[in-house]
Amino acid sequence: MFQRLRARLFLSYLLVLFVTLAVISFALLFIFNTRAAPTEPTLQRLATVAVSVNLREVIVQSGFDLIRPTQEDFNRLSQTLSQVAAARGVRLLLVNMNERTVRYDSAAGFALGASFVSEMSSYRFPAALTRYLFTNIDAITGNFTDPQDGQQWVFVGVEGLREQAIFSADTFALVFADLRPQQTLQDALTEFGAELFPLLAQGALVGVVIAVVVAGFIARSIAQPLQTVATAASEVAQGRFAQHVPVKGPREVQAVAEAFNQMSANVQSAQQAQKDFLANVSHDLKTPLTSIQGYSQAIIDGAALDPVKAAKIIHDEAERLNRMVVELTDLARIQAGRLSMKWTAIDLGQLTDGVAQRLAVVAREKKVTLSVNCPPMPEVAGDGDRLVQVVTNLIGNAIKYTPAGGHVWVGTRVEKSGVLLTIKDDGQGIPATELSRIFERFYQVDKARGPQRGTGLGLAIVQEIVTAHGGTLSAYSDGENAGSTFTVWLPSPQMTTIIRRRS
Repeated sequence: MFQRLRARLFLSYLLVLFVTLAVISFALLFIFNTRAAPTEPTLQRLATVAVSVNLREVIVQSGFDLIRPTQEDFNRLSQTLSQVAAARGVRLLLVNMNERTVRYDSAAGFALGASFVSEMSSYRFPAALTRYLFTNIDAITGNFTDPQDGQQWVFVGVEGLREQAIFSADTFALVFADLRPQQTLQDALTEFGAELFPLLAQGALVGVVIAVVVAGFIARSIAQPLQTVATAASEVAQGRFAQHVPVKGPREVQAVAEAFNQMSANVQSAQQAQKDFLANVSHDLKTPLTSIQGYSQAIIDGAALDPVKAAKIIHDEAERLNRMVVELTDLARIQAGRLSMKWTAIDLGQLTDGVAQRLAVVAREKKVTLSVNCPPMPEVAGDGDRLVQVVTNLIGNAIKYTPAGGHVWVGTRVEKSGVLLTIKDDGQGIPATELSRIFERFYQVDKARGPQRGTGLGLAIVQEIVTAHGGTLSAYSDGENAGSTFTVWLPSPQMTTIIRRRS
């Protein structure tokens, strides 16, 4: 099931969806968990405790002598206040509001007379508690930090008590404090979970539906063109090469379709070229073999009028077959990447001039004028035998396809940090439709040239040799009967310097 593209896309979208929802959930819980917890419930509880405690009653309960208090009286008052704090479950402080100093602290966090530093404001008791208060009592609220452990406390205080005999003319407040509440994860879940989780569940359900729809749409846009390419590839594998697929879908899928169409076109061209090659080779093999067989039989039967001439014909045809075998062998090596090269320093001008001099005899026999302008050139790195093969093929073709009375020009010159060889003729020319294919293996421009027809391998081999030398091979023609121009450019002779240094 999960091998299909649609299923994998659906799973990937679900994964992204759930990860996103999980991140959102944790982010919300983190925000809720780190925010300050509300203090109002704590203040209401402290206010309830405050209205239940009356300082005057506490003083009387402790047996405090209001006329002549002793240290023992103050100790009993402290014990009574501690009992009140313990009974109510709060922290109890007695604060001099004029001096802002602590006279008593049930938690012993503040020393006697320590400064009471806090943020405070007026506090209004809830309506349900006001009936228990005296009209002359003022309430305060705020928070402070314990000087001992640094914890935060919130408080509700009742002030307004004045006792000349005990506390001189100062105003005192009885402060009821409790630790500031902290928000926990459980509190956040309790407070917001009932609202948060249904929303997340609804979002997840909608996301699943959207993921199914989007996965189906994208899978269709990707899988259908790919399936078309796969079907066409199967047809090609079965030998039906005339396949073309529509270029559609995402850019990457379009690239695959374009590459397949290009491959299919190349395969068709190669197949057609090979068919033509087989037909040409069959003819070219049959002609010399027929001559060899006929003249050899004549010699055997004693019917040859001129046995020497017959033997020469057999020898020439054998050489022709040998050239074909050599070309096929070279092509096989090129295709296998095993073209051997013996690098030496080469003067391309001198090499070309030597080849042209040897082929001048052929040109004269055809009554073709061969003009050569090949002065000494800067040396390039190359295989002399392979470059001779290149020059021989190009000049030989120019002479071969130039009619009697025609002209062939051969020249070399320095160009673009390299050496440029140019072979130009005013012969048969090359049609524009054929020019782009002349370097293809097995391809021939004119398949009806009869005895002049070759194997279609020469120019393909020449191009491979030039490319192996790091050079370029180009062909130009204005059309049939307008002549042709072939150029070979070989790069600057850095390699020559290296060869000389090594030797």
